[in-house]
Amino acid sequence: MHVFYTPDIEIRSELPEEEAAHAIRVLRLQTGDEVMLTDGNGNFYRAEISTATGKRCSVKIIETLPQEPLWNGHLHIAMAPTKNMDRTEWFAEKATEIGFDELTFLNCRFSERKVIKTERISKILISAIKQSLKARLPKLNEMTDFNNFITRPFEGQKFIAHCHEDEKLLLKEQIRKGEDALVLIGPEGDFSEEEVKKALKNGFIPISLGKSRLRTETAALVACHILNLQNQ
Repeated sequence: MHVFYTPDIEIRSELPEEEAAHAIRVLRLQTGDEVMLTDGNGNFYRAEISTATGKRCSVKIIETLPQEPLWNGHLHIAMAPTKNMDRTEWFAEKATEIGFDELTFLNCRFSERKVIKTERISKILISAIKQSLKARLPKLNEMTDFNNFITRPFEGQKFIAHCHEDEKLLLKEQIRKGEDALVLIGPEGDFSEEEVKKALKNGFIPISLGKSRLRTETAALVACHILNLQNQ
């Protein structure tokens, strides 16, 4: 069954314009066809198309289907975006399929990309929750300065993954199941020594993701997967 993202479905029984165009022009859905909707806030809705004309697609809700959380805690990945945006977009899609709650882009000292437009990333997240049948849309934050970000309050475990020759334990051995968790992933050039020191002073725990040397988007995805598995 086709799934459509309808964040305002509780106050407006109509698909957003882009979703309506896909339903009517691409999928050729008609009045009486049944569809599945999600509001991105934890609910699916079984619905029937009541009107399908031009750019408008109205629906009638048949049944509300709340989806229980698929993992414990609030899982937050904060990463420096890659120079090649295709790699960052790949991460956003795959991480959503695996499962996490929030994504923040970091502007670090060695970041090769200092500006990022989140509109396309947002569309990728929406597409990914529909494809993976998740009813919760991850929160997407704009680019944030690293030094400002690490001083923000966070009620949970805080980790930083870096490649410096310091003593680090595996992330999977540090996670306390059920607690909120935040992991920092640096740019291709890694975090600077000063950034690592500042993070540690602000309560971040240095961690390793394993013996392999990972690219930024791979490291972020591995961290996401570990957090998700440990919180099942």
